[in-house]
Amino acid sequence: MTLTPFPSSSSKRLVMALSNSSWGIPQPSFSLVGIPGLEETQHWIALPLSVLYLLALVGNVTIIFIIWTDPSLHQPMYLFLAMLAAIDLVLTSSTAPKVLAVLLAHAHEIGYTVCLIQMFFIHAFSSMESGVLVAMALDRYVAICHPLHHSTILHPGVIGHIGVAVLMRGLLLLTPFPILLRRLVFCRATVISHAYCEHMAVVKLACSDATVNRGYGLAVALLVVGLDVLAIGISYGLILQAVLKVPGGEARLKAFSTCGSHVCVILVFYVPGIFSFLTHRFGHHVPHHVHVLLATLYLLVPPALNPLVYGVKTQQIRQRVLRVFYIKGSI
Repeated sequence: MTLTPFPSSSSKRLVMALSNSSWGIPQPSFSLVGIPGLEETQHWIALPLSVLYLLALVGNVTIIFIIWTDPSLHQPMYLFLAMLAAIDLVLTSSTAPKVLAVLLAHAHEIGYTVCLIQMFFIHAFSSMESGVLVAMALDRYVAICHPLHHSTILHPGVIGHIGVAVLMRGLLLLTPFPILLRRLVFCRATVISHAYCEHMAVVKLACSDATVNRGYGLAVALLVVGLDVLAIGISYGLILQAVLKVPGGEARLKAFSTCGSHVCVILVFYVPGIFSFLTHRFGHHVPHHVHVLLATLYLLVPPALNPLVYGVKTQQIRQRVLRVFYIKGSI
């Protein structure tokens, strides 16, 4: 067996120069491990992941279909919910098929360009989902604190502009991810200890300086999550202040119930996401298979649970779902 020595400093500079030149060098394919340490049992883990993916597909398609076909649901709350469902469909479909292929069919190899595309979709649409949750918090604030002006403030034109802003923010902030990664040189390992092409998991494989990639990734995460959580917190702080001024316990309960489903969705999205983010950078004592499993569930659990949460807690959605499936009964 012939051992290939690590490149010297001069050869590394030559490789980097070629990589950054107009000629470039062929980039390697990557190999996705799946769930490190659980290779013998990961086909069993794939079963609940498949169920989550199926629930996400059926639930979000149902939500979009119901809102699209029912004019009475063309209101801000439901239009934002349709945006959330569409984003969840893209997010899960860009992740789950390859994850399941790795776990079930041992299809570990993924092309360099395909890996970058998957990574971009995952992070861009996660950013978009966070932005839609902020928009939904704004809608709840206007509905409770300014109910008489709700339709005036959040008219269809404003909702369209919000949707475009959320889309553009995700595209503009995350487009540099694959661009910066293409400047890196992968001259050693190309095995990704993950179930999908996560940004930091790919960056760690580079043998050239990745300081800019690490710094930009951290800045985007703090900017998106930090500002969005702050905006949601301010919105619900104002909502709580307004609700506490409402006389009568029944009126307060009704006001809180209108926010219940949104609060559940916020917790399901942000809590595991923040935990995964902190574990990836600071949780060195957390077993790697635990981190990978949580990071995978983070992309599948919210899209699967969101339609169920809104279907159970939102009467209008629940009634339409029952009507679609011809189920009669008291609501």
